[in-house]
Amino acid sequence: MPRRPARTGTRTNRAHDARTSRSGTDLAIATIRRWLVRVPAKEPIVWGSGVRTGVTRLVVELTTNAGVVGWGETICLLDAIPAVLDRAVIPLAIGRPVSDVERFHRHILGAGYYHPKRAAVMAMCAVEMAMWDAWGKVCGQPLYRLWGGEWRARVPLAAYLLQNDPGKLEAATKRYRSRGYGTYKLKIGYDERSDIELTRLVREIIGPDAPLRLDVNGAWTPGTAKRQLERLLVFDPAYVEQPLELDDLDGHARLCASQSVPIALDESAYTLQDVGNIVRARAADVILLDPHEAGGLWPTIKAAAVAESVGIPVTLHSGGELGFSQAAYLHLAASIPNLTLAIDNEIDHLGGDVVTQPFAVDRGTLAVPDGPGLGVSLDRVAVERYEVDDIRGAYLDPGRPGWFPTKPAY
Repeated sequence: MPRRPARTGTRTNRAHDARTSRSGTDLAIATIRRWLVRVPAKEPIVWGSGVRTGVTRLVVELTTNAGVVGWGETICLLDAIPAVLDRAVIPLAIGRPVSDVERFHRHILGAGYYHPKRAAVMAMCAVEMAMWDAWGKVCGQPLYRLWGGEWRARVPLAAYLLQNDPGKLEAATKRYRSRGYGTYKLKIGYDERSDIELTRLVREIIGPDAPLRLDVNGAWTPGTAKRQLERLLVFDPAYVEQPLELDDLDGHARLCASQSVPIALDESAYTLQDVGNIVRARAADVILLDPHEAGGLWPTIKAAAVAESVGIPVTLHSGGELGFSQAAYLHLAASIPNLTLAIDNEIDHLGGDVVTQPFAVDRGTLAVPDGPGLGVSLDRVAVERYEVDDIRGAYLDPGRPGWFPTKPAY
């Protein structure tokens, strides 16, 4: 049988081209640029630790030697975060292949910037996210396909109730309910009386069956936690989040073992090692993860697997994500099997974004992007509009001079 003539673009040639384009030299990071941006809130965001009028984020753009661009984002509440990004993270990322995320993460942690839970992890997340975005584009695949495939195509969001004024809270709850949200998250932890009154108000509006989460942000003492959990039981909380101070794993373990309201940990669960300690201590029934606090997307996936190994469901903490982090959250939620709970989300509280096509909520859910990498692109005009030179804190209340939060508070 005669042989077919060779053709340009055969499978063998295409494979060779792919290997060439994915060489270490082409994948290496050539440049990194970053912006500090502040997006205003539609109205002040109220919680037990203060009042926020907007969110401050770091946005990163990296370019490989082959011209592939990746974008990333991280939370930015402290002046140390841009400093660590500029002085340690970016210099150690330049020249590194975008596929080299594990070595990158370990290298930053070994660079000596302590405490990593408040600076190094947040600084490195922006670049690590951009590395994944670029790598997904090189592979021509959305990130969820690189992490095990699509487990879910739409991701439910929790309606985030960030008001302690009963009238404003009632209006916000009814607005979310009319838009089809199925899960609600209420900030409490202001004082003993409002813990009960605000919870009762929301439960009466959403009905007996909708999951209702209560976030204390570490405001309770162990004794208060016992009393309040007993009083709140009638409202059937889906879980109570961070009832005690973040380092009190023993206290949280005692609450898990001694009463029936599920306990969720967030501030206690920054890093992969934190999650391991929580599991060993049996200190949580639910764990909230956050790539910005874990040091990236890959550590978050590993932390979810630790929780999965002992049957603990996970969800994602919200710190005011803009479009790049929002996309990353959706890819994580799409691919992590035990991320079975609606994710926290502040999208309805923000007055703008830095991506060209901001996400649109449909009946309390978001669709997972299907473009390569994160699947979203930078809006340069928006970045210029929101760019700032300073970081404004989220832990004080300008309306109460001299006031500051304490944990535990009561």
